Amino acid sequence: MLALTFISTSMPAAFWIMPLLGAVGGVYLFYRGFQLLQRKRLIMNTPSSKIRSAAMGLVEVSGLATGPYTLTAPITGAPCYYYRTIVWEWKQRDKGSSWVKQADEGLHVPFYLDDGSARVLVDPQGAEMDIHCDFKEEFSHSLFSSSLEIPGSVAGFLMSHGVETMAKVKIEEYCIKPKNALFIMGTLASNPGISVSALPVHTWRPAEIPVSFSMGSSMAFSESLTLGSYKRDAAPPESVQNPKPVVVDPAQKAKIINAFTKAGITNPAAWAAAGISQTQTTAVAVTSAGGAAAAAPAPEQFDLHPPTVLMKGAHSPAFFISRRSQRDVVKSLGWKSALMIWGGPAVTLVCVYILALEFGWL
Repeated sequence: MLALTFISTSMPAAFWIMPLLGAVGGVYLFYRGFQLLQRKRLIMNTPSSKIRSAAMGLVEVSGLATGPYTLTAPITGAPCYYYRTIVWEWKQRDKGSSWVKQADEGLHVPFYLDDGSARVLVDPQGAEMDIHCDFKEEFSHSLFSSSLEIPGSVAGFLMSHGVETMAKVKIEEYCIKPKNALFIMGTLASNPGISVSALPVHTWRPAEIPVSFSMGSSMAFSESLTLGSYKRDAAPPESVQNPKPVVVDPAQKAKIINAFTKAGITNPAAWAAAGISQTQTTAVAVTSAGGAAAAAPAPEQFDLHPPTVLMKGAHSPAFFISRRSQRDVVKSLGWKSALMIWGGPAVTLVCVYILALEFGWL
């Protein structure tokens, strides 16, 4: 009591903004904890099923990612069905410094989930992702580290998004690659007209606000606070909705692709500047990744116009794609919801007590 009284009389008035924010944050954590608990119960109450016997509606399935077409991740250059690359820049502010998101790029091609009994087409639009982080590094221009040490793929990605290479930046890249084991909870519905092709699609996600404390390095359906909802009818950017045709002489195209591949240039912006679209580089990227092209399934092995799709449902908005098993997901949601439900009120009570001391309410 004496210590808190001493703190309350010695700290500047501006300090009490933090307890006020902490009290509000505690209430939100309490609310968020019940959301995660509800999600845990939804997963537990939804029976897992084999793809061959899955019924229409909300389902849980597990299997390996596969498909006839892949993308090239801009940073790692790995063949994948989905990638999300995020750039954070360390910026000075009036009340301190923090990481500010400067770029967030996501592309995907429709892929399949194979559990041995059958395959199902997956449309990842609007899914909350908990997938592996393939690349996470910080780069800064200082006495011991210079922008010359930044890999060419990273520098190209930063330039394409207008981010200064002299600034302190953090790059994260998440991918769904061939043969990745996935647990998916979503809606099995009639195909609304999705066809499988090599044309990349811009990935739309729910608005995400990261938790103020770290819960791990993976992406978030359990590590972030998600607000709002995905709108399937939202119009994508013109560059995605109506891609401009690329006209390149076939002989010159082959020379450019070979030159870029030998130089290790994987950034889509650099390929586009040379007059080659990203889809035209897929075969080269896969071939350069340890001969993966030979093992990739041929398009003829897939139904490119399947009657059903695993997707985000109109009436069942739950749609999760996780690298972890159903049991691990439930376990993670359990301890996180308990931490928020019990820790949120505790944080609020402590912050309210400090405010009460400051304003003489006690």
